[in-house]
Amino acid sequence: MDDPHKRLVAELREHALVLGEVTLTSGRTAQYYVDAKRAILRPEGFRALGEMVAAEAERVRATAVGGMTMGADPVACAALAAGARVKAFFVRKERKRHGLQRWIEGPELDPGERCLIVEDVVTTGGSTVKAIERVRDEGLLIAGVVSVLDRLAGGADAIRAAADGAPYSPLTTIDDVYPERPDRSH
Repeated sequence: MDDPHKRLVAELREHALVLGEVTLTSGRTAQYYVDAKRAILRPEGFRALGEMVAAEAERVRATAVGGMTMGADPVACAALAAGARVKAFFVRKERKRHGLQRWIEGPELDPGERCLIVEDVVTTGGSTVKAIERVRDEGLLIAGVVSVLDRLAGGADAIRAAADGAPYSPLTTIDDVYPERPDRSH
């Protein structure tokens, strides 16, 4: 299978989709969960993800790829592994209290660098919006936003509003991975 989208969807279906009631980060309950890391931290999922994120970074002319740790970590690393000509970075949830006391870890990013914000799974978009805000606070530009999977639960609207015109592109949606789900509102 040469199509990275089809490979990523297949990996997410096989390894990341968990059926049964779960509580999401947002506090909502759902009848399924997508633990994307279970798919993207395997060779095929990582390769497909890397190809897609590297292509998106090139499309939006990003010079750096990253987002809120932990969701963004494997996504940014996959882009590097796929040969994207970018720097990877991770946004901390809390400022480091020792060393350089940085909010953003990784190579030094110059003011005005074009950042592609990445996330594994989007539900409400809350952590992605926090990453966008932190990156902007550091004097960097938002070139675009990518998620591995969008649950189609309203997060896209929050991300688009925060991204202020930069494109948001989910690589897959829950409709791709679990189209037969009984509750299509989550």
